[in-house]
Amino acid sequence: MGRHHAKLLNNLERLRVQARLTQQDLSIEAGVSRKSINAIENGIYVPSTVLALKIARTLNCKVEDLFRLP
Repeated sequence: MGRHHAKLLNNLERLRVQARLTQQDLSIEAGVSRKSINAIENGIYVPSTVLALKIARTLNCKVEDLFRLP
């Protein structure tokens, strides 16, 4: 299971690694800092809808594959 925020579970790290991208690679594609990607993966930061869509597009998946409610 992915890491979690109290209101959001995520599989970002697993899907990013499967896509063979570093946090830096993904951050460049999504237009955010590497620290933002790290914070999302660790459940510290909940991304905006726009950022979630950009990440999903980069990883060629649905937002629902990345994030879900507990």
